[in-house]
Amino acid sequence: MGSFSSPLSPRISAIAESATLKVDAKAKALKAEGRPVISYAAGEPDFPTPQHVVDAAIAAAADPKNHRYTPAAGLAELRDAITSKTARDSGLDVPAARILVTNGGKQAVYQSILTVIGDGDELILPTPAWTTYPEVVKLAGGVTVPVFAGADQGYKVTVDQLEAARTPRSRALLFCSPSNPTGAVYTPEETRAIGEWAEAHGLWVISDEIYQNLTYDGVKATSIVEAVPTLHDQTILVNGVAKSFAMTGWRVGWMVGPERAIKAATNLQTHLTGNVNNIAQRAALAALTGPTEPVEEMRQAFERRRGLIVEQLSAVPGFEVPTPEGAFYVYADVRALLGREFGGRRIETSLELADYVLDAAEVAVVPGEAFGPSGYVRMSYALGDDELVEGVQRLQRLFA
Repeated sequence: MGSFSSPLSPRISAIAESATLKVDAKAKALKAEGRPVISYAAGEPDFPTPQHVVDAAIAAAADPKNHRYTPAAGLAELRDAITSKTARDSGLDVPAARILVTNGGKQAVYQSILTVIGDGDELILPTPAWTTYPEVVKLAGGVTVPVFAGADQGYKVTVDQLEAARTPRSRALLFCSPSNPTGAVYTPEETRAIGEWAEAHGLWVISDEIYQNLTYDGVKATSIVEAVPTLHDQTILVNGVAKSFAMTGWRVGWMVGPERAIKAATNLQTHLTGNVNNIAQRAALAALTGPTEPVEEMRQAFERRRGLIVEQLSAVPGFEVPTPEGAFYVYADVRALLGREFGGRRIETSLELADYVLDAAEVAVVPGEAFGPSGYVRMSYALGDDELVEGVQRLQRLFA
């Protein structure tokens, strides 16, 4: 057999595998070997999708009208439901022409960045931030400019920090509140200040609102377009049903933005995927228009688990754990453990620490390198209570 060795596309070759999915895959492989691994790696609820949503999908699958191509921008009824949700939760009234339904929030992020970032453009990214954003910026030919806020700032950047990062090449700001990976929620005042700064400097804002309905202690995640209504013409909102409705596998997200941006992104999607799976769209419609009790029950469970993991994790020597106000992650500062020896291994980075706890305690966490600087680990508390406590107790014993 010959070996064909012509190079692959440089842009595709430069993409790194999703760090969160990589850790989760390794944990699942160890579980499959029979090892009792507890994984805090995946960002997905452990609940089943609400039954009324599943029922709607079953009915949709039996209806021949869903067996055909539909408009790439999304089913009209679903876009109407997204209009209502956006008005209710983000304080923005938008017509259907400003909405594009996508294959999950991840495709919405991808298309939003490709729509506003071109060769050499800079995207300012508050970090710690989700691992996918910089990879998409790279694909668009752009440059990510990270702006880091540590635990001492509650993982929230300031306008002064953003301004220090701004250059003539700055084209966009990516804003995510509640945050993945930290669970940080910007206050209405902080959000307004950042929105006014972006507006003053003519920057696009891509606001990832996928976790907006998962907040705790009575905190509300204020949308940047609600804080600064005049910003709507330069803002793309990204959202979806995955996190709030336990529908990660259904793959339905959306973009909301100025008509010119949505038209351009829709053109891209007509070539990329066409319409989103119609059965999944009908399920998303049921999620957005159906009873809210199942969603609230899940949110309350996350709130309880959040209290549990913060309490338990704070008892692990070397773990500093700010209390997150949203999403379903804790982002622990573990810098106190670095530069030390454990189990005959010298641990210098949070990447090495994550490898060590997986080997020694059979606990999977995602290292800070996936989201920004080393010295932190992300742990999802979207898993059952017993597993959640057992995994942290393993860490308590490991570092006692």
